[in-house]
Amino acid sequence: MYFGRVVGSVWATVKHPGMTGCRMLVVQPLTPELRNTGKPLICTDCTGAGAGELVYWVRGKEASFPFLPQKPPVDTTVVGIVDEVHVQRTLQAPAKAPVPVHRKSSMKN
Repeated sequence: MYFGRVVGSVWATVKHPGMTGCRMLVVQPLTPELRNTGKPLICTDCTGAGAGELVYWVRGKEASFPFLPQKPPVDTTVVGIVDEVHVQRTLQAPAKAPVPVHRKSSMKN
């Protein structure tokens, strides 16, 4: 599953007959810290999500499962609306650079 925010909707008067009645939303992918990542994409919607809501979606064959028994030709579908996000990250100390070791040669000329 992927995480994002609904930033718009798409209206199509001409589309595949299997997509009749499917809502389509523009979703901006987000990191868990709510920062934009990647390009916005179009997702069908089975949840009734609206503009500005945080959502999660699926890709691939599973994107058509919420619409069974119909099988619309979709690749991404919003399957949930996110109420809250709690992220707890621990800060890691930056790795120290190794100290160069100078070795004396034991060979005599």
